[in-house]
Amino acid sequence: MDRSQKTESVAQLNATFNEAGVVVVTRNLGLSVAQSTDLRSKMRDAGASYKVAKNSLAKLALKDTQYEGLEEYLFGPTALAYSVDPVAAAKAAVEFTKTNDKLEIVGGSMGGQMLDETGIKALASMPSLDELRGKLVGLINAPATKVAQVVNAPAAKLARVFGAYGAKEAA
Repeated sequence: MDRSQKTESVAQLNATFNEAGVVVVTRNLGLSVAQSTDLRSKMRDAGASYKVAKNSLAKLALKDTQYEGLEEYLFGPTALAYSVDPVAAAKAAVEFTKTNDKLEIVGGSMGGQMLDETGIKALASMPSLDELRGKLVGLINAPATKVAQVVNAPAAKLARVFGAYGAKEAA
């Protein structure tokens, strides 16, 4: 990798860190190519990304971002999982570590808040942004449905009474 490629890589990582809602640092303990491909696929499905970057370049890219404290985790064979959704990357990484012991969660950060391994696992147990939106829509929609039922109930009763009188007179 020559100097211009390194500069470009640092700029891309810096832009990624400025957009990300969460960054999870993982340690690769011998993932095969197939396992790594499976991990990347699961990250994509969750709305997250997974990138192996040189630690020295990642440390340079962290400067002037809200994730500057992550330098302490960047040693050895590390990789970065990140997403705009504050839960997606953490959830995908934790789910993958449940079935594969060759990936280890080292720590991470959500915004400016540094998280250790237990913090990342706690973050992964929270509902994702899409799940929260669905619950919110459900909560907002439920009262409207009940109001419509209450408003329509007297009219429905009145219609049944008129229908009964109509049937009575026809007989």
